Amino acid sequence: MTKTIHRCSWCGTDPEYVHYHDTVWGRPVSDSQELFAKLCLDGQQAGLSWITILRKQSNYEKAFCDFNPHKIVQLSEDYQASLMQNAGIIRNRLKIESIFKNARAYLALEEQGISFNEFLWQFSDGQPRIFARQGGDIPTSDKVSDTMAKALKKAGFSFVGTTICYAFMQAVGMVNDHVVTCHCYEPTCDAMRRFSL
Repeated sequence: MTKTIHRCSWCGTDPEYVHYHDTVWGRPVSDSQELFAKLCLDGQQAGLSWITILRKQSNYEKAFCDFNPHKIVQLSEDYQASLMQNAGIIRNRLKIESIFKNARAYLALEEQGISFNEFLWQFSDGQPRIFARQGGDIPTSDKVSDTMAKALKKAGFSFVGTTICYAFMQAVGMVNDHVVTCHCYEPTCDAMRRFSL
């Protein structure tokens, strides 16, 4: 008899979405460039579903130098303009510009001696927050995401509202919002308990 695997309802049955849910979402991330990539991709999601961005992630990585901020800021204005013709990404001028703007803000923090991972993780005191969600009690923002959003905007980042910041925190393991009945809940808790910057 096949054992039923319970997952968070949002991932549905799409194989790509299920793989993302099972192997990526909620696992704590400490690498600054990986955090930068995820924040930028979450900004691209604004007004769209995450699966739309997930399916375009490899195209974004090709278009934006694997989200290396040092390389992004060296791309020419002509190249930036040409991205509006790139069908592999979301062709929204403000969203495209936001990745360049975010890369500059990332480097500005670096120049001040602030590592991006420490800057972001400070909002949860350097540790993931583990919840016991039942499914109907998952927020789209909280006080921590409010504070993070304000600080990111002040630092020069864009497309970083509180809802985007909360989705980001869920994805990179700053909060565990897998429901308790999900087969990923306990493994994610374990990964969070072992996490350190």
